[in-house]
Amino acid sequence: MDVRDFLVSLLDGLSGLEAVNKVDLNAEVFVLRGRVWIEGNRYVQVYFNEITGTTAFALIEKGKRIWGMDFDNMRGWHLHPFGIADEHERVNEMNIEEILEALSEVLKRLK
Repeated sequence: MDVRDFLVSLLDGLSGLEAVNKVDLNAEVFVLRGRVWIEGNRYVQVYFNEITGTTAFALIEKGKRIWGMDFDNMRGWHLHPFGIADEHERVNEMNIEEILEALSEVLKRLK
């Protein structure tokens, strides 16, 4: 997947999340990074590198990650579970839609 396809999929998926207040993304050649602001002064930090395939979604509250879903070449796909976000739990490969669905479930728990 390239940055453009990632961005299009991300924006499409975010359009279905009611909790999203603002999207601030920056794409530079082969890297996309930014924040998706969520109600309740939370945000999701997003990072994607098309060359390495590194993908990271981290739900941040009060300056700390409280949930995340990542892919990197060392650990593969892994979850930082809600409530114990310092842990790494292996998961199957996920697409953006699946990641945002998992995020949505976490956001429901925070209401």
